[in-house]
Amino acid sequence: MAISDLLDLSGRTVLITGASSGIGSAIARKLSQVGAQVILHCGTNKVGISSLADELRAKHIVQCNLSKPRQIKAMFEDLAVENCMPDMLVNNAGVQTVATVLEADKQVWRDINKVNLEAVYALCKYMANALIARGRSGAIVNIASIEGLDPADGHAHYAASKAALLMYTRASALEMGSHNIRVNAVAPGLISRPGIEDDWPEGVKRWCERAPLGRMGTGEDVANGVLFLLSPAAVWISGHTLVIDGGMGTQNRW
Repeated sequence: MAISDLLDLSGRTVLITGASSGIGSAIARKLSQVGAQVILHCGTNKVGISSLADELRAKHIVQCNLSKPRQIKAMFEDLAVENCMPDMLVNNAGVQTVATVLEADKQVWRDINKVNLEAVYALCKYMANALIARGRSGAIVNIASIEGLDPADGHAHYAASKAALLMYTRASALEMGSHNIRVNAVAPGLISRPGIEDDWPEGVKRWCERAPLGRMGTGEDVANGVLFLLSPAAVWISGHTLVIDGGMGTQNRW
């Protein structure tokens, strides 16, 4: 394969959940740049997703509450009717709340798992079954977190959901591989967003002082990793978690 083709996604259709802002919009821009037809999902941010669709000249926008399994099923049924079924999927949408182990009740755990785990399961299942029925290969990237590897105060429920997502990635890669469907994950570290320095100045300062590369990540940093894992360059990579954290994982834990 020519070097110029290694990162080419021309002819592929990618569904990106939570695409209206942040990491999701950065992923959509990156994949669109390399020829992919992007299907942009949003939960409630209709203005943001419409603006991004105009920017990328994307033909397909889908709105769906990912905590509602019936809506996920209906979304795939609508895409099938429109003859726009994806052969690639980026599970970017997620929920992150703060509650200590002693504070969190059952509802906190249920709410976070509905989106961070149950929705991913449903999205992967519907897309994989559609690919198998059509005899098509495919690729999935799940956006996890370094908190799936190392917990943080007040994030036990979130860290647990992301740790489970990492294992689900490996398990689904094992089962889907025989159908030529690859499944990988990306685990980002602290990613910059508007206002983060004002909202969490001590955390940002601590991160930048400790991270070997000396800065927060950007949405484009994550998007580059997603592109690689979806691309022909990663055609023999499945069940892998790519950590994108500026080297923070190299720090001593004692």
